[in-house]
Order: sequence, then C-alpha cells, then structure tokens
Amino acid sequence: MGSRLRADAERSMRAIMAAAEDVLSANPVATMEQIAEAAGVARATIHRRFASREALIEAMEVAAWREILEAVHAARPHTAPPLVALHQATANILQIKPGWRFTLARQVPLSPQAQAVQGEVMQLCEGVFTKLLGPDADRVWARQVYLALLGEAAHGAPPDRDPDTLATKVIDTLMHGVQRTA
Repeated sequence: MGSRLRADAERSMRAIMAAAEDVLSANPVATMEQIAEAAGVARATIHRRFASREALIEAMEVAAWREILEAVHAARPHTAPPLVALHQATANILQIKPGWRFTLARQVPLSPQAQAVQGEVMQLCEGVFTKLLGPDADRVWARQVYLALLGEAAHGAPPDRDPDTLATKVIDTLMHGVQRTA
C-alpha cells in the first residue's frame, strides 16, 4: 500500500510540474491557482507538495537538470569516443529541452540543488570538450557556442525535426562552421 501511495504521489508531482511548465511557458507570472487548474488538482494539493510558487519552480529546475544529467550519462561520456558522446548527448538533450522551455530559460539564479546538478552536467561536458578539442582549445568559448547552438536547435527547429539530424547539424556547425552544415 505504501509504494502505491508513493507512486501516486510521484505521478501527481510530475503532473503538477508538467502543467506548471506549460502554464508558465505561456504566462511566466501565472498563479498557483492557474497551475492547479491546468494540472487538474486542487490548489491545496500543490501547496501540500510545494510550500510556495518558488519551491515549485525550484523543484522543476532540479527535475529538468536531472533529466539532462541522465541524458548526458546515457551518451557514455567517459567511454564513448568524444564525438560520438557529444552527438548522442546533444540528440538526447534535444529531446528534453523543449519540454522544459520555461524552466531552463529562466534568468534568475538556479536553486543550490539545481546548480549542483547543472555543475555535474557541465563537468561531464567539459571532459568531452577537452578530449574532442584538445587541452589548448578555448573550452569556455566552445561551450558557449555549443550551448547557443543547442538552444537554437531545441527552440528554433520545427517540433517534428529528428533529434539525430539536429544533433548532427549542431556538432557539424560547432566543429566546421556554417558552410559545411547539411
């Protein structure tokens, strides 16, 4: 009985966060009441799970960055050839980012817990960039360019665009510039 209740609570939390993402993407100042209505739950249900609107958003940040961390780990950054790992991580992230448009685009500082997860992601990516570009490359610039390309691919491409095709375009542009992209 206890595991069923936990599973129901987990589904409820995921539904609330998904509804919050949709509502806040359309209206960043939406209220908890509007989020509850979109989630199909009572406002009190949200407040039982999240002490405040900010607590809900912080939980969304952590969930989004954990998904990205899992996507990067799935690309095997420690064992796969660096170009293969970067391509797979990019394709994986391109499947995740559109679902967290509001959460991952926030300009305010991340919660400490989300910052820690984001730091793990960046550390893994830094390792791949070091292997791929060599120790003398400007990895900070490469990361900034990569993240900009990734953002454009995630939010500027048609929703039905194949993540592998987009990942190839991002990596090809990063490595060779715009003249060689497909």
